[in-house]
Amino acid sequence: MLDFLLLEFPVSKVKTYLFIPPLFSFILSFFCATGGVSGAFLLLPFQINILGFTSPSVSATNHLYNVIAIPSGVYRYWKEKRFYGPLTVIITLGTFPGVIIGYFLRVNFFQNIKNFKLLVGLVLLFIGIKLFYDLLFPPKETSFSPTPPKTITFNFHKLLFEYGGQIYSLNTPFIILISFLIGVVGGIYGIGGGAVMAPILLAFFHLPPYVFAGATLFGTFLTSILGVIVYTLGGNGPDFWLGFLFGLGGAIGLYFGAKLQKRFPQKLIRLILSLILFYISLQYIYQFFFKA
Repeated sequence: MLDFLLLEFPVSKVKTYLFIPPLFSFILSFFCATGGVSGAFLLLPFQINILGFTSPSVSATNHLYNVIAIPSGVYRYWKEKRFYGPLTVIITLGTFPGVIIGYFLRVNFFQNIKNFKLLVGLVLLFIGIKLFYDLLFPPKETSFSPTPPKTITFNFHKLLFEYGGQIYSLNTPFIILISFLIGVVGGIYGIGGGAVMAPILLAFFHLPPYVFAGATLFGTFLTSILGVIVYTLGGNGPDFWLGFLFGLGGAIGLYFGAKLQKRFPQKLIRLILSLILFYISLQYIYQFFFKA
């Protein structure tokens, strides 16, 4: 009855109903937004396991999803004056070259789907552990301040700023190095790196999410643009129609998820996300070591 909606996408050769990609990405991004995390890291397993899209172009399609879906979230942070430019610059300086190197690793060493799934499994396991840890030991967060961060010092050596009555100091080269390593992983995976960078800034540098959330999201947006370009120039471009549909659903889901965040039980959502991440990651890791 719905055969007229059944499509085969040109690049990925994925055959599915027209409404499936935007519907799935809407649900995914909506609930991930209410849990305070990105949906891109779960979109890739869906493409691999459910849609059967396993070529390097799947990473590029994931990047394209970020490019289309993220602007609505970035706009919301900018409107609420929660977009901190200096931190965005530092993160982007590191992740940009990392994404390029990540591409070359993806089309060579991680061309083998088994190796690629191991990487995906490890990334998902890290995010899952962080979410679960935050459930057991909720991080102490700085209260929201209506006044944006005030930059005291910003140069190649140090970023010093004041927010909510507290002074925060970051070693610029060290953050750039961390961003570079995350950019490599994000370039291979197709997530831009924000889902990994945010937990690190919170757990190890004790930065308030009110400061870094907009920066990591915008950094993910910029590096995802670069990811799409690099993959396309390398002959492994995204499936634009599939990525557009994912991005369309994701943009709507991110907007409404962020808007309705306060009405949802955060602990329950994070617990469900953690269990999903543990299941997928352990399955991928098991397949690498115990299946031919």
